[in-house]
Order: sequence, then C-alpha cells, then structure tokens
Amino acid sequence: MTIELTTIKIKDLVEGYIGEEEDDVYAYGRKLNARPVYQRNFVYNDKEKKAVIHSIMKGYPLNVMYWIENYDGTYDLLDGQQRTLSICEYIAGNYAVEINGNIFEYHNLDEYPDLQEKIDNYELQVYVCRNSTDTEIMEWFEIINIAGKQLTKQEIRNAIYHGTWVSDAKRYFSKNNSPAKNIGNSFIKADWDRQEGLEKVMRWHKEIENIDTIEEYMAKHQKDKDAKELFEYYEAIIDWINKLFKLRENLMKGQDWGRLYNTYSKSGKNYNKSKIEDEIVKLIKDDEVTNQRGIYEYIFDRNEKHLSIRSFEINIKRVVYEKQKGICPHCKNTNNEKKKWKFEEMEADHIKPWTKGGKTIESNCQMLCKEHNRIKSNN
Repeated sequence: MTIELTTIKIKDLVEGYIGEEEDDVYAYGRKLNARPVYQRNFVYNDKEKKAVIHSIMKGYPLNVMYWIENYDGTYDLLDGQQRTLSICEYIAGNYAVEINGNIFEYHNLDEYPDLQEKIDNYELQVYVCRNSTDTEIMEWFEIINIAGKQLTKQEIRNAIYHGTWVSDAKRYFSKNNSPAKNIGNSFIKADWDRQEGLEKVMRWHKEIENIDTIEEYMAKHQKDKDAKELFEYYEAIIDWINKLFKLRENLMKGQDWGRLYNTYSKSGKNYNKSKIEDEIVKLIKDDEVTNQRGIYEYIFDRNEKHLSIRSFEINIKRVVYEKQKGICPHCKNTNNEKKKWKFEEMEADHIKPWTKGGKTIESNCQMLCKEHNRIKSNN
C-alpha cells in the first residue's frame, strides 16, 4: 500500500457532482464515489455545514481527507464525507450562508467576486491510498477515525466486507424509511442510519448459523448476491412478536427479541395470545413487580428474577430479625439449642411465595440463614 498527499481545488472537486438522497453520490468529474457502501449517511447539521464554508471563505485549513484509488482509476471517499458534501451541496445551491448580515448562495456572490474565486481555488489536502488490501484499508480506517465523528464498529465492518451482500443489506436495514425500520421500529431499539439495526439482526442470525462473530458471518455472506435470507429471518421475528403480543412500545422496544425468537419460536409450545395478554395485564398491575420490562422474558422461562419482585425494606427485616431472635426456623437444634445468626448473616424471604399471592409485608416475612434461603429459592 502506498499513501500520497496531494491537493485538490474545490472547483475540481465539485466538477460533475451528482447528489442523491441515498446513494449514488459522485464528484471530481464523477470519478470520486463520495458515498461508498461503508460510509454512513450525511450527518452534519446546518450549523456544521455552514461552518465548513465559512472556514473556506476565511482561508482556514480543513482537516485532511482520505481517498482510496481503485484499479480502474476511480476513487472511494474513505474519510471526509461530511466536509466533501458540505462543499458540493453549497456549490450546487442547496443551501446558503450568511455574509455580513446577508444570506448568499454560491451563485449569488456577485457582490463578492473575489470571494467566489477564493472558494473555487481553495486547495483541499487529500491523502490518496493506492494498491491496498481490504485488511490495510480496515486498519487505516480505524486509525483515522480515532478522533472526530467516529464511524461505528458496524460501519467499519461494512468497509471490509463490501460487496453485493452489504449493499443489499443496507437497502433492507440502513436507509431512511428502510423496510426493516418500517416494520420493526416499535420493537427494535437502534440507530438505523448508523447501522445498529443491521448489526443487531446479524448478531441474532449468526446464532442460527452457529457462527461465533459478526465478522465471520459477514465474510461467509460477502459474495452472496443479496441479503434476502437475513431480511426474511427478521420478518419472521417481527411476525412472531405480533402474533404473540399486543403492542406496548414503551415496554417492548429494545427487548432481545432475536434471542427469544431463536430460543422459543421452535419450542413446540403453543402460546395463546389472549392468555398471554391477560397475564401481562395482571403483571403490570401487580405492585410487587418492579421491572415491567422483564415481563416478556418471564412469559417464556417463568424465572422471577426478570421481574425484580419487590424486596423487603431494611426496617421490616430488622423487626422480623428481632422477633425471631436471630434464629433461622429451618436450622436444626444443636445440643438442644438453636444457633443464633448475626443480622448480616440472614436474608429476608417471603413465607407465602409471590407466585401464590404472597405480598412483601411484615406478616409475610421470615429471616433465613443464607444457606436455607438459597435452598428454598432453588426449589
């Protein structure tokens, strides 16, 4: 791999600029792909875009940019997309900036011809990387993203395993109004533009394929013609959720749905949506349940830990400890005497379990030694 520092004038950068809402963004005589598959969507806000133009007008240096030269003489923009698109969009007349209290688009700078010429001839510093392997690009990518608006781990993975599969996966999972976001946004907590949705679904699907890492998963599928299989798997998860549960976005969004689907959808157990709904309503109303988001996992494995059943307050535990005189009711006599435990050596336990209607009140509390409380909890 060779890396060479060069300068590109803005008038040359913007030549042949084509800007689309999603992909197909080209500049530099249409030889520069300004939004390759691994780049994130444009994220600068208006203030940041205008700051780029004001810096150019004042002659301030911008951070260096990084291009990858392809074997056919074209280039991929590795880093510097935000600055590049800020410049190209301004020259294209898609926004205006303030100059001395007045608003000017690039084409209306008649009052400032010297300024327009200054913009045109402003030189951008660009490192061009040639004869590079995917691994070398990845290493360089990680280094240059240490500072600034860093790429996510998944955006960097997309750089390594770029190809037909990644492009199609982004069509399903990463674009604005993507099919995946449209059908599952109430359940999946993710920044779809930053590839979090794609990353999450791959993490679930790799378990189905018995693959350890996302990197291995992407390497396996890199040359697939499309990502239809992954999206169909995702559709099956969303369909499964809708068949079992009534929508409660505040409780459902962000659940580990893929893991639950992988574990329980093929269990052979017939779940009744009406009965599930009745139980969920009951659990929501139960003031003993302090973690309502844990209800969904509890529905499947019946483990009370997901619900964080209300625990006894310290004053109740001390009162009960004194009533029992520090004696665990399950410990056997030793020489006709019952062992007395220190307060910190005992734990509070529901006499009547929560599952049988027991409440977290003093009359339903007993203090057990840690060993017997553990035995009781495991039964």
